[in-house]
Amino acid sequence: MDANSVRSDMPQRLLRLLSLLQGGREWSGAELAERLGVSARTLRRDVDRLRSLHYEVEGTTGVAGGYRLAPGSDIPPLLLDEEEAVAIGLGLVTVAGVEESALRALAKLRRALPARLRPRLAAVEGTTTAVRGPDASTVNPCGVAALGDACRGHVVVDFDYRDRWGAVEERRVEPHHLVAHGGHWYLIAHDTARDDWRIFRVDRIDGLRATLRRFVPRELPVSDPALFLTRRFASATHLHTVSLEVELPAEEVRSRVYGPFPGAVEAVGEGVCRVRLSADSLDLVCQYTAVVVALGARFSLDAPPAVRERLRAAAGFLADRTAAPPVTSGGRGGSARSML
Repeated sequence: MDANSVRSDMPQRLLRLLSLLQGGREWSGAELAERLGVSARTLRRDVDRLRSLHYEVEGTTGVAGGYRLAPGSDIPPLLLDEEEAVAIGLGLVTVAGVEESALRALAKLRRALPARLRPRLAAVEGTTTAVRGPDASTVNPCGVAALGDACRGHVVVDFDYRDRWGAVEERRVEPHHLVAHGGHWYLIAHDTARDDWRIFRVDRIDGLRATLRRFVPRELPVSDPALFLTRRFASATHLHTVSLEVELPAEEVRSRVYGPFPGAVEAVGEGVCRVRLSADSLDLVCQYTAVVVALGARFSLDAPPAVRERLRAAAGFLADRTAAPPVTSGGRGGSARSML
């Protein structure tokens, strides 16, 4: 029987072992045996069988010994277990900004998977979707990949950047991380000309050019890139900025406001917090100010005239529509109907 035939008859446990080794890390024998639910002796037999099929499984002895696939080992493409296939399918269905490319990749994945996994992938593909925001952007996957390569290789890059007002300026940065948030992809980078961290929307980047310069990676002020991004957004100053001091604990405000919140919430005393909202959109700032006010706690407000005027007009309309209507009689006694 040739190697291809033996490989097609490989038991599920052996496929699972190979899938774990494909991850690129070194596993201890005890870890692999526990994952597979077998004894150390059975694990050694499975490793020997993989080696007989020309998989270069390297092993080290001693207390810290383990197993890993040698770099460059010839392994079958798309050797996925059920969990991995479903995870990739979910990622492709819900990925932001590259929907067309993701659908093409999903179709190829479907054809390449073993027959036993196709129904699970079809279930994910046919019943899963993601809500796309009204202002979600589309990006070039190759551009995202090129930025990812620059982040990983610590290569300085130049590009033309279009700001929110449409002005274009050449920038030189040390790219650090890519983050997907709110329907957009963002690049976190250290701007060499400004000697400071900056955040760039990837769909506004044009003419990406890798230089021959490499850099020593800097540490972000916040270790988690996603947390760094959201904190920068919350602390940024835009055209309209509102500050509310609310007589509620900060955690309660955070837990009762649903969805993405374009602001910062910080405790300023026992049972009191400060909410800061800032955006270029007057509508957005007023809407979220109203959301905080609707929590029903006492508050003080510091807001520019345009925001105060809009909120005052909205409060007047709300007071008119929620005033107690006259009681009318009909049927069995009176009934009251709100004009909301």
